[in-house]
Amino acid sequence: MFDKKMPEAWRVLRIQAEIVDGIEHLIKIQHAVIIFGSARLLETNPYYAEAEKLGSLLSQSGLSIITGGGPGIMEAANKGAYEGGGASVGCNIRLPLEQQPNPYMHEWVTLDYFFIRKFMLLKYSYAFVVLPGGWGTMDEMFETLTLVQTGMIHHFPVVLMGTEYYAPLIEYLDFMLREGTISPEDLNYVKLTDDPEEAVLHMEKY
Repeated sequence: MFDKKMPEAWRVLRIQAEIVDGIEHLIKIQHAVIIFGSARLLETNPYYAEAEKLGSLLSQSGLSIITGGGPGIMEAANKGAYEGGGASVGCNIRLPLEQQPNPYMHEWVTLDYFFIRKFMLLKYSYAFVVLPGGWGTMDEMFETLTLVQTGMIHHFPVVLMGTEYYAPLIEYLDFMLREGTISPEDLNYVKLTDDPEEAVLHMEKY
């Protein structure tokens, strides 16, 4: 992890260097889809199999896969793309727990700063798929939806996979709509499905 005692002025240079390093690793990636989900879900979990199938289907469609580069759902998506013959990429983050690079990536970069990681993931992608996950997954999802809603990124499909897992969230989004904190068209940004093939077809429309 980065040195907390580093002077702030020098920290700016470290941030700059990390951005440059990320761009050098990822600049050749084209037509990529971000797939996010929990690092804690094991290979025996049904969502692991869904993520693996999704990675394979997307690679067959000529799309690259980018994940957070770690275990769990991220590993499954990378594995599907890697074994399916497509480009499999990761933006790993240095953490004390849970985050070791998975072995199914052709290219990856390891970063210290979460905000740089999110910038890199969005910069080189055209769609976003969210499988069940925790705090980090929710953070990525809502930041992406905010960028779409505010027009900072355009024609960027967001797919939630896991109807049972995300049903309470959809209910809460409906509550937000009734309270007037989001608009009816905001809900159009999200596609909810359990079917990897339906997810791919939805993204191909964009």
